[in-house]
Amino acid sequence: MTLKDMKLRVLSLIEEINPESEYLTDDIDIQAKINYVIDTKNHELARIKKIAATEKMTVAENEEKNLYEELSDFYKLKNIIGVKYDLFDNIVTFQEDGEAKIQYYKYPKLINAETPDTYKFELSRDVLEIMPYGIAADLLKSDVSAQYGRIYADAYNQALQMLDTRTSEGSIEIVGGING
Repeated sequence: MTLKDMKLRVLSLIEEINPESEYLTDDIDIQAKINYVIDTKNHELARIKKIAATEKMTVAENEEKNLYEELSDFYKLKNIIGVKYDLFDNIVTFQEDGEAKIQYYKYPKLINAETPDTYKFELSRDVLEIMPYGIAADLLKSDVSAQYGRIYADAYNQALQMLDTRTSEGSIEIVGGING
């Protein structure tokens, strides 16, 4: 899904859509803040249902790397494959030379006013389905007259509770046991 697709969903949901407009809406307040609100929800949901990433790097024995500095989008370490290592917080000390395959969870790219509408979200489809409700709630939270924001916030929170936050894991089957 692209940024433009998300904007179309949100603006249709809150009935502020104008497909003829360059900004897809005539409401200047929404025009000014929609990308920032989308970015906030994008990062919030990436912490709930994580985005997996892999990076390979050549390392030397006793070399220390701070994963926050090495990987600009680093959120949380999953695993390191290929070399022995020690880990303290997010500082890795490699115990041997070789190629390390860093498996980690990452933050999505920032969305701001200059982000093109062709930006593609990295979140899973199930998360992208509930994201418009969270965005709508945040866009309308200052509209106290009709409490529209509250309606979308309730729908978003209910969908969040039903979200399966597990990531897929591989499986292994051992055939033949000890003797075979």
